[in-house]
Amino acid sequence: MWDNVTKTPRGVAMTLSIDDAVKTGRDSAAGSEEAPAINDEYTDALQTLSEGSVRKHFDPYEDIDWDSPEFRVDPTDRRWILPKADPLGRHPWYLAQPEDKQIEIGMWRQANIMRVGMHFENVLIRGIMQYVWNLDNGNPEFRYLTHEAAEECNHTQMFQEGVNRIGADVPGMTGLLRKLVPFAEIAVKFYPEWFFTFVLGGEEPIDHLQKSILRAGGEIHPMLERVMQIHVAEEARHISFAHKYLERNVPQANLVKRHLLSVLFPVTMRWMCDIIIIPPKEFGEKFDIPKSVLKELYWDTDESKETLRNIFGDVRALARHSGLMTPVGKLAWKLCGIGGRESRFRSEPTADQTIVANLTRAA
Repeated sequence: MWDNVTKTPRGVAMTLSIDDAVKTGRDSAAGSEEAPAINDEYTDALQTLSEGSVRKHFDPYEDIDWDSPEFRVDPTDRRWILPKADPLGRHPWYLAQPEDKQIEIGMWRQANIMRVGMHFENVLIRGIMQYVWNLDNGNPEFRYLTHEAAEECNHTQMFQEGVNRIGADVPGMTGLLRKLVPFAEIAVKFYPEWFFTFVLGGEEPIDHLQKSILRAGGEIHPMLERVMQIHVAEEARHISFAHKYLERNVPQANLVKRHLLSVLFPVTMRWMCDIIIIPPKEFGEKFDIPKSVLKELYWDTDESKETLRNIFGDVRALARHSGLMTPVGKLAWKLCGIGGRESRFRSEPTADQTIVANLTRAA
């Protein structure tokens, strides 16, 4: 799907496809002859992910040529018009706006998504550092999570550089979560099962949106495309770890934690999805977007409700595998508006992604 050539930190040219990206977290280190004999499946998975972080990782200032003429940000460039994968990008109100306003809205929207991503990665790094502080010597989680924290640090630089290049003064993360940031370190210390659920709640929605854009093709600004390629590739590992962690640790947690998490799981997913996907009020005010339009987009129409449900197919499967789909848990998923069919496999293309691809090709 992706035609452009990427470079590893060692300068070796390689072609990175969307399928390569979503597989990175599963098998990028498979077959390493130097890996020690490991019997525990979880430890083996951590070793694979750690080796993957060494063999295929990206630096935002080595692997993105920010000053390339191709990456120049031009406020008249039509490639900043929102893609069909963004719900606003296919809404009649947006399509009816003059081209210059569509471009301005697109640049602001993409900048704010990156700013939100930067804020979220910052919270994640804080929690990870608190978690590894107390790990015993020899615990393989230390190596992998430190790799992940380093990659997330790179992502914060990458996102902020993208925001700076676009030049929009966007707020990023707003509301309750911004005020709760100092409590992340407390949460991971006393309830790590919920913390890594929170992590998935932030990672899954943006991963779904970016994969939708990349799988659909279409013409988007090359700087933005490069940022998404790198993020999707490395987030595959981070999402894979969170799945493995919860699959292993939730069944071993005490009864109170398990029953509480069966409800907190869908609540957290929906909460974080709204934070990641729904633009802040400043967005509507700046561009005079009718409140009725924003209400339709997030999540009032049948189409938008279907998109919302499709985001969480992978984590619904995770909840079942981890023993969290209790009767009360299933009710919580339904009440949160994100119940539905489970994915048959990780990163299975969804119905809304197929629709987006068809709309993109027809445009």
